[in-house]
Amino acid sequence: MFWFMLVALVVVVAAVAMAVLGDGSALKDAEPDRLDDPLPPDRPLARSDIDAVRLPVAVRGYRMLDVDEVLDRLGAELAERDARIAELEASLAGARATLLKDLHEQRPPQEGPESGE
Repeated sequence: MFWFMLVALVVVVAAVAMAVLGDGSALKDAEPDRLDDPLPPDRPLARSDIDAVRLPVAVRGYRMLDVDEVLDRLGAELAERDARIAELEASLAGARATLLKDLHEQRPPQEGPESGE
């Protein structure tokens, strides 16, 4: 009886395996998921561009190459914006200094209490 049950179990497992595998198409390697780069190369990134990025998933998390590309692009954009902000702040500080200097030179001298008329 034991041998009969063992043979029946093997037949059932083999039948299920054949049904699932069939010609092997169910377990063929799938094409790797790739990043469909929605980041526009011709203009600076906007918040909506970042929100639209969906990184492809690999076996053990995200694909490092795709993540590195996105992070490199974001890092370059942030560095460029920081440089532009620093440039504009320096220009603004220079304009303020010039304006204060001009206002100080145009102000008439103040008369103090020593002018005893």
